[in-house]
Parts: sequence; C-alpha cells; structure tokens
Amino acid sequence: MRAPARLSDEAAQVSSLIGGIYDAALDPELWPRTLKSIGQFVGGPAAALYAKDTVRKTGNVFYVHGVEPEFVQSYFDKYVSLDPFTTTRFFFAVERVISTKDIMTHDEYWATQFHKEWARPQGWVDFISAALEKSSTTYAECGVFRHKRDGATDEAACRNMRVIIPHIRRAVLIGKVIEQHQVKAAALADTLDGLAAAMFLVDPAGRIVHANAAGHAMLNIGSVIRGSAGKLSAADAQADHALHDIFMNADAGDVAVGAKGIAMPLCARDGERYVAHVLPLTAGARRKAGVAYSAVAAVFVRKAALELPHPLEAIASTFKLTPAEMRVLMMIVQFGSLREVAPMLGISEATAKTHLQRIFAKTDTSRQADLVKLVAGYMSPFGQ
Repeated sequence: MRAPARLSDEAAQVSSLIGGIYDAALDPELWPRTLKSIGQFVGGPAAALYAKDTVRKTGNVFYVHGVEPEFVQSYFDKYVSLDPFTTTRFFFAVERVISTKDIMTHDEYWATQFHKEWARPQGWVDFISAALEKSSTTYAECGVFRHKRDGATDEAACRNMRVIIPHIRRAVLIGKVIEQHQVKAAALADTLDGLAAAMFLVDPAGRIVHANAAGHAMLNIGSVIRGSAGKLSAADAQADHALHDIFMNADAGDVAVGAKGIAMPLCARDGERYVAHVLPLTAGARRKAGVAYSAVAAVFVRKAALELPHPLEAIASTFKLTPAEMRVLMMIVQFGSLREVAPMLGISEATAKTHLQRIFAKTDTSRQADLVKLVAGYMSPFGQ
C-alpha cells in the first residue's frame, strides 16, 4: 500500500531539511538559508543561531534569517538583559524545546518592556527555542520567532521543533569540532590533517577508508578506538555495536541516521570520557566527499568537555527560587531600583516588592546590597 501523498510530502520535507542542516556543518555559509527552512518547518518567518553570556550580559548572533540588522544590533546593545528568556533558559535541559508559556503567561510576556520595545514592533508574539550547549556562564541556542499572523506557539510547532533540534545540535557540534575551518564538502579531504580532533572516513561496514594524523595517533594508542582488521571499532563492546549500527544507517540517508542518533559517548580503558560525532556523507553537498573515498560517514572523536552547572542554576537550586523570583533577582542586581525594574518586567511595583521579600526570606538576606554580593559570589570563578 502506498503512503498517503501528504505523509510522503512531509517525509521528503523532513529529509531535505535534515540534509540541509548537516550540509551546513561543512559549509557555514548555508546556515542562513537553512534557518529560513527551519522557520518555515516550525512555523515562523525568522530564526537564529546565537550565544549569550549571562555574566557579561552580552551575546553574539552567529547566523540569522528574517530579523533586520538594526534589531539584531539593538538586541545585544540593550535588550539582551531584558529578555525573559536570557536567565530562564538555564532552568531547562539542553535540547528541551520551550516557548513563552513555559516561563510565563503570554499576558505577562506581552506586558514586559522587552516585548513592547523590541518584539512587538517586529510583529513577534512568541518565541520557540532550545539550547544546543550550556557552560558555566554561557549557552548557545537556536530559536524561531512566531509572527502575530502565526499566533502563539502550538503543539504542532513544538513537535516539529523537537524533530529537528537534535540534528541542529549535532551539526553545530560537528562544526565546532572542525574548529572554524571553512570546509567545503568537495575539499573535506584536504582539511583532514589540519584538524585537532581525530577524524575518520568510513564505509557502511565501518572500514576506515581515510584517517587524519590525529586519527592515526588515536588508533596507535588503542585506548578509545581501534582499527582491527581495517575497521573502526570502539574499545567498549556496547558502544562499538551502536557505532556500527550508525554506519549501516548512514548509507540509508540522513533521516535513518537521525532516528538512531549520531552522537555516541565512548569510554577509554582508563575511564576517560570521549564522544564520537558522525556526519553522514551520502546526500547533499556532502556527497562529493563521500564518493571520493567510497565513504558514507565522517567520524570525529575527541575528549568530552566537562559541563559545569551555570551559576544561575546553582543559585535557583540552592535557594529554591522560582523563575519569576530569579527574573526579579537578576533585574535587581543589574538595575537596582524596584521602581525601575517593575515596568521592565511588566509587573506592578507591589508585585515586584512581594517577590523581593520572598527572595530575602529564601536567601536569608535583608538588603539589596547583600543580594548583589550573593550573586557576584556565584558568578565569580573565585567566589566558590
């Protein structure tokens, strides 16, 4: 029985989008066009990949589609600290899809200074996003802006975002492993030996058809991965089985690999943790690199980075502060006066004062100056 045309069209759309995401891992110039497709798939006219530093109250947009340059500039010049998502994001895990309703009601959001002065003039009524990486002070994120003609984020938008976020994250991580090299798919082999991470090209059976210098060095040590009988294998038997399952699926295309996942944790014999990122090479702009070596995938292996909890997560967890209380706390620390903070948050001065009294009680403080010292202690690397 043939699949209904609508379902077939949706599958083709998803396959094409995922392929575009992985193409952008090799050719960063493709990200703006890919973000346009991501926005269309999720249901919004604009999308962005960006990072924020919550200690310095700064940020940087890596790639964007659909947001005018002056609004991008004004966001990081003024509004990044007023955005309710900036501090609240740390309450949610990496890849967790959230929208405004997950952090406050839409009425509360629409009353904020951020929405009135930055979002509403562009017609944005909602934002749906997910973190791709988090460190102790920063996070990287991908998000889609919902226009008033699209309405607030619905379940269909959340579902579509959940489908593609893992692929976006893996593509970004693979791009990070490539260490900012301007890698075109056709020139992939020429850059292999310039990468610090171990890199291998493999066929569907896992046979190594090319390895860079770091890859050969890792094979010689044999603690994490091996090249037994010419095949790439993991030292851990369970990880090895999963890795070869991914190689076999890579030959079937992006969607098949995505269903299995392409980020594989590895454990060395001495207990050190590593991670392998697998980039399919059988479709799109990546095909040339694959054909050159009869390869279906490029495998990057490197030591896993330590992910420390963000200071805001530590503060919220230690003192059991709610998201609303955290927003008030951070605004108080940055701007000081309740009278100034309340309209920024879109709440009355009386409500802000109620939140502040609860913060005092939970943190065992009595002055705003004490709160500033408390937060500074968590934010400073020498404060713990």
